[in-house]
Amino acid sequence: MEISSSAFNDSKRHFKVLDALRGVAAIVVVFFHVLEVYSGGDHTKQWINHGYLAVDFFFMLSGFVMAHAYDDRWDSMSIKDFFKRRLIRLHPMIIFGMTIGALSFYFGESDYFPKIAETSIWQLLIVLVIGYTLLPLPTSMDIRGWNEMHPLNGPAWSLFLEYIANILHALILRKLPKLILSVFVVIAAMALIQLAVTSPHGDIIGGWSLEPEQLRIGFTRLLFPYMAGMLLRRSITIKSGRNTFLMSSMLLVLFLAIPRIGGTEHLWLNGLYDSLVVIFVFPVIVYLGSLGTLKNSRTEKISTFLGDISYPVYIIHFPFTYVFYAWVTENNIPIGKGFAVGTILVIFTIGLSYMSLKLYDEPVRKWLAAKFMYSQKD
Repeated sequence: MEISSSAFNDSKRHFKVLDALRGVAAIVVVFFHVLEVYSGGDHTKQWINHGYLAVDFFFMLSGFVMAHAYDDRWDSMSIKDFFKRRLIRLHPMIIFGMTIGALSFYFGESDYFPKIAETSIWQLLIVLVIGYTLLPLPTSMDIRGWNEMHPLNGPAWSLFLEYIANILHALILRKLPKLILSVFVVIAAMALIQLAVTSPHGDIIGGWSLEPEQLRIGFTRLLFPYMAGMLLRRSITIKSGRNTFLMSSMLLVLFLAIPRIGGTEHLWLNGLYDSLVVIFVFPVIVYLGSLGTLKNSRTEKISTFLGDISYPVYIIHFPFTYVFYAWVTENNIPIGKGFAVGTILVIFTIGLSYMSLKLYDEPVRKWLAAKFMYSQKD
């Protein structure tokens, strides 16, 4: 997930509507995860049923924004400086999220997470230190019971893949002619469709484990949207248009929240929906967002706020969600009460995200940039 450019400015123009869309998608993800516990593991019964596609939207935004921000700067910027920029942008909040995951870990002890009770403090500390590096853990080191590559903060798997995408971008993708990149995008789209329509669950959920099938899902979900975002940026001329924030936000929420398609008898139909949304709908939404201008101060403030909190919300919400899952399952909390408490959890996460941004993330990144970047001008 690409951090909001409004939260840490480079000299190049950023897209305020795209920043806001990232925030909208992040909040949808939190609600999706909070309510996921009531599905009982049945993907057809998930509330905000396609909220998981927000991750694929994040990847597409990242490809678009990375191409815009950096692809005409390689003559004056080294690969080393690029990697330093990415680490400074993303890693402070990764460390913060892992720390929250460690501090809240034992509060999630329950039958829902069977390994917590048998995890020693030393095992927890080892996992925490490795988590700070974002290196993925093998399933043999799982301490929760879900085989996550980051058991202290599950969604960090997408940040791991984001780093992989940034490495590929710097070393290979930026050098590809538009035609070759287009061929790769088509191949990646075909792989995404194949994954989606043949999935035993009828969707593209997955990517969070070092298990071979999970890695296939994760990289398939990464490669098409990231490269498609790059290709989209290369293919359009940036123009200032009307305020597209409301329209593009409504489209995004609609396609993420639409109920399951096909049921259990026709799983492939939902897989087809997933792939078509990622391949055709998300590029349209990103394009609309790139055209958008904010016409009044209220809309601009809302959009800036959503962009600023988007990355912190995404990277810190799940440690609290683990504890919420344990509470719901251990106490048989009904959906009404769970939704009310879950909504409070979402509001709390948004508030904590803004505080962490202003009191921790921005000051730390400013200090790191001053210390490790040779120049603040780009």
